[in-house]
Amino acid sequence: MASGPREWHRSSRRSTGKPLPTTMIASPALRIADMSFAWPTQAAPCLDIAAFELASGERVFLHGPSGSGKSTLLALLGGVALPQRGNIEVLGHELSKLSASARDALRADHVGFLFQQFNLLPWLPALDNVLLPCAFSARRREQTNSAGSPLREAERLLAQLDLDRSLWHQSAGSLSVGQQQRVAAARALIGRPEIVIADEPTSALDAERQQAFVDLLLQETAAAGAALIFVSHDHRLAGHFDRSVALEAISRGTTGMSEKSA
Repeated sequence: MASGPREWHRSSRRSTGKPLPTTMIASPALRIADMSFAWPTQAAPCLDIAAFELASGERVFLHGPSGSGKSTLLALLGGVALPQRGNIEVLGHELSKLSASARDALRADHVGFLFQQFNLLPWLPALDNVLLPCAFSARRREQTNSAGSPLREAERLLAQLDLDRSLWHQSAGSLSVGQQQRVAAARALIGRPEIVIADEPTSALDAERQQAFVDLLLQETAAAGAALIFVSHDHRLAGHFDRSVALEAISRGTTGMSEKSA
């Protein structure tokens, strides 16, 4: 994918917490209509989706083989890439009508991302990694008031996600894969974003740990009332979700992919 996780972080400009103009947040959480996208080197679209919706609070399992365009779709939903045709709405806001800075603010305030490689800052303690979204978003910082403070909420999430307290102040790079995964999940969930997008977050775990982690993630998103898109090629996990969607079933352009559209 051309716009990788590092670019997503570079484009996460600080948000003031002020609402975006004009549109009221309403259901569905995500809507795609007549959307087509191709990378510059591709002659034909790699994604061509007539319609897709994610309801507020809905948990969807999105699957497809490697190269089917899953990561490309997540870049489009995050506003990192824009389609050549059609509409993508996030919480009622049509992304193509927003400036780059407004898309950054929308993403920082309302969307939690859990990346396949976790994308933690390795030198930063686990607890400080979890707090990063609150540094970029006043809204997510304010949403932690029910816990007392961003720090209290970060500690609550790490405890709920079963990360031992002795590890909270260790650098993220010194943690095991499973421990880093929990830190990344807490970072995605802090500040109660309305949408959580998880890109193959369990790919490095064995079956038993996969099941336990999915249960914890679903529990926390349900408590926050967040909609969840969980991307994976592991069909064993599908039964945990409200709905299972095959990308090739909703996209007319998922054949002949380049490696960009993993």
